[in-house]
Amino acid sequence: MISSIIREIEAIVGPEHLTTSEEDLLCYAYDATNRRFRPDAVAFPATTKEVSELLKLANKRRFCVVPRGAGTGMSGGALAVQGGLIMVMTRFNRILVIDPDNLLAVVEPGVVTGHFQEAVEEKGLFYPPDPASASFSTLGGNVAECAGGARAVKYGVTRDYVLGLEVVLPTGEAIKTGVRTAKGVVGYDLTRLMVGSEGTLGVITKMVLRLLPLPEVVRTLSVTFADIRDAARTVSEVMRSGILPRTVEYMDRAAIKCVQDYLKVASPADVGAMLLIDVDGSLPAVEASLQRLAALCERGHARHIKLAGSNEEAKALWKARKAISPALFQLGPDKINEDIVVPRDRIPDMVEWIDDLRKRTGLMIVTFGHAGDGNIHFNIMLDRRDKAVLVKAESAIEELFAQTIAMGGTISGEHGVGITKAPFIGMEIGAQELLLMKRIKTLLDPNNILNPGKIFYGDGPEGTDRRKAGADELTG
Repeated sequence: MISSIIREIEAIVGPEHLTTSEEDLLCYAYDATNRRFRPDAVAFPATTKEVSELLKLANKRRFCVVPRGAGTGMSGGALAVQGGLIMVMTRFNRILVIDPDNLLAVVEPGVVTGHFQEAVEEKGLFYPPDPASASFSTLGGNVAECAGGARAVKYGVTRDYVLGLEVVLPTGEAIKTGVRTAKGVVGYDLTRLMVGSEGTLGVITKMVLRLLPLPEVVRTLSVTFADIRDAARTVSEVMRSGILPRTVEYMDRAAIKCVQDYLKVASPADVGAMLLIDVDGSLPAVEASLQRLAALCERGHARHIKLAGSNEEAKALWKARKAISPALFQLGPDKINEDIVVPRDRIPDMVEWIDDLRKRTGLMIVTFGHAGDGNIHFNIMLDRRDKAVLVKAESAIEELFAQTIAMGGTISGEHGVGITKAPFIGMEIGAQELLLMKRIKTLLDPNNILNPGKIFYGDGPEGTDRRKAGADELTG
């Protein structure tokens, strides 16, 4: 990026909110995928006007702009794969309105999800979307990726809580979408178009979010099984029973062992899998549901069924669940992380298929996730320097995606497409549908300056495609 462009960016955001130092560029060169692409500059706008002016400048001077929140994405959506400017949205960090009467809030995209949840709960309200990264991910990134989380089985995902948006389009125009009412069907649903668009169609600067009343009580049940298949079949029975748990989380043997070692905690011996089930609502309804769940688990050959005796005990169980992802690095320096979803009644079939894949390939495969809605996080732990293992792992991922599609599932439940799944998008989306999506992208972003190289494989400027760079390779 030439010095004259840098000076123009500096004039928009101020010198204290722009950096080109090598140390800072390296800090914003990677995300949770551990793939790294060095940007040319990093800017920190604080107003919709500044975002608009930056995007107008990008169109005029033809440089790429990549919106970024906390950088917790699992598919590379916030990486500068074509260089250019990283636009960090963390200065947009205000909760503007919490409205108990209308059950909504108005917030900026840089608000940390967990902080927002705490703020609304202090007022007796509830924001259900709960990604594992909630303590540090931001709401704007959650909306851009349509984040889910453990509570999606009962409450749905982020898109179900976005009533309206303020968005700056790739060409610099600011628009407002949606409503602040319970209903609204005037015109096309531009809000839903933006939610989950991975920062390719616009930059979110404000959100109107739907809230719910805070449930009266929450109870947590931990259930262990000797056999992974029994756990999977029990999940299916629970979801058929008419009980609607708040969460139904699943961990296989390897995931449990990792957490034990990582947090220095113990669990019963000979555990092949664990379910973590939350139930919420009124106290009588919750107690009745827990009794039925315990009976279902007993019939499913559960080894141990334990009700958390206090909020602290429940928090400890959830701390262990949310520690799985970092704990996995005890098994290898690198991770390939996928988040497939299959229909709920196919969970046992998929679990058996994955177990067979593990045996056939000899790969270190670890699974956990949101079993209540069929969302399984599939992880291969490896050392990318071992090229033979890497080739085997990549082949296993292709097999996994093909099997997922064959079972009527999807290759991404909540992580998005980004760069990691872009080569596989044609396995799920038809040619005509992909063409329509590309036309929408071209209509809104005719110069392809906003987050290029994401979702659609090989769409970077000048036909370049730098996503094939290795995980340990920095590109400038």
